[in-house]
Amino acid sequence: MHRVVLGIDPGLQRTGYAVLGYDHKAPQLKEAGVLSTSDSDSLQERLQSIYDSVEEVIEEFQPDILVIENLYSHYSHPQTAVVMGHARGVIFLCAAKRKMPVVCYAATRIKKSITGNGRATKMQVQRSIKSIMKLETLPDPPDVADAIAVALCHIEAAR
Repeated sequence: MHRVVLGIDPGLQRTGYAVLGYDHKAPQLKEAGVLSTSDSDSLQERLQSIYDSVEEVIEEFQPDILVIENLYSHYSHPQTAVVMGHARGVIFLCAAKRKMPVVCYAATRIKKSITGNGRATKMQVQRSIKSIMKLETLPDPPDVADAIAVALCHIEAAR
């Protein structure tokens, strides 16, 4: 079992991340947040920003594994899939440079493991994460809850 898991909810505008520690007890949230890019920046500047920010998180927390949501294959808007692919690519590059393993889970599997429903809404995921992690407030924005959910899904699957 991995001791420190980095969960990522990739996006070009907002990439959610969560670092969870695990030692055969309840997972502990070390840090979670959103890595944001500016709409006014070029694509390459945004990708560089995502890369640099993920590198910083990896450097600080030294996770054993990176867990990321799978790319949907049935997006209604194909351009969304392409943009998501760019963000995922630089995140995979961060992991590859450190020889860190990467595991991917489908969004439906993540939601089902957290809420019991593979088609749960963002709000349902946020409420479930608040309860599971015993947080005082809902993780916000939803990208943060999604990143925590990705990491928790992996910890549960590895049990």
